Amino acid sequence: MDLETLKGQPASILGLGGHQAMDSSCVALAFEAGVNYFFFYDLSHKKLLNGLKPIVATEREQVLVATGNGNRNLGRLEQYLDQVRRYLDVDVVDVFFAEYINPSDDITQVGAVLDQLWTWKERGLIRYVGATTHNRAIALDLINSGKCELLMHRYNMAHRKAQEEVFPMAQEAGIPVIAFTCTRWAQLLQGHPNWQGAIPTAADCYRYALHQKAVRMALTAPQTPAELEENLSVLQVRELSAQQLEQLEEYGALVYGDGQDRFETGWL
Repeated sequence: MDLETLKGQPASILGLGGHQAMDSSCVALAFEAGVNYFFFYDLSHKKLLNGLKPIVATEREQVLVATGNGNRNLGRLEQYLDQVRRYLDVDVVDVFFAEYINPSDDITQVGAVLDQLWTWKERGLIRYVGATTHNRAIALDLINSGKCELLMHRYNMAHRKAQEEVFPMAQEAGIPVIAFTCTRWAQLLQGHPNWQGAIPTAADCYRYALHQKAVRMALTAPQTPAELEENLSVLQVRELSAQQLEQLEEYGALVYGDGQDRFETGWL
């Protein structure tokens, strides 16, 4: 399966995600450059939403509107979907994710949420059923369940274990993966005391994520047009050499350390 717009155009390999500090002009700039996938966690991402509304009003069939919700209450979940449709004045949301599925979740509730999403798809309210998780075991369960068409999963040069099982299984099942936290919450851009080489740019981080065949898209959330401009270079130059990959993975291993820092919370 591949992601397509209503017009049948393939999704871009870079998706624009909401950031509270994002300059709203980033949305139009990204769209003009060829980005057609726009994701927001909720309606508090006003700057992305305000930039997206005029594009949706005139170019609805050429964009993928993606959102989701971490609520396990079906009534509140549907309330949020209705709010999104009204806010953007759209009949259908292209992608809806059951968000942040984690080990503390009640698996029965998660199953009910995914079933609800499939009901919405049958009713024409959404087009793709997705799920997001940081947890690899849960990602494998989601792929095996057959209830997930699209997986949003943490992957970057410091967190690479998904490539051992999750990515091969997703590829075999035909489930596209969207990589998020590609810069590891910007920590990969800050260098390391024991690293003497060049510090990766954000674009390097997205290229790294995209070198995996199972990864269909990398999600980026720049704050400024200048940051966006740098990240958009991924659309023109995607490939990394074997030497570059080796260097990035060496750097990522340093940043990861023993894996016990504040980013390794229990629900991952």
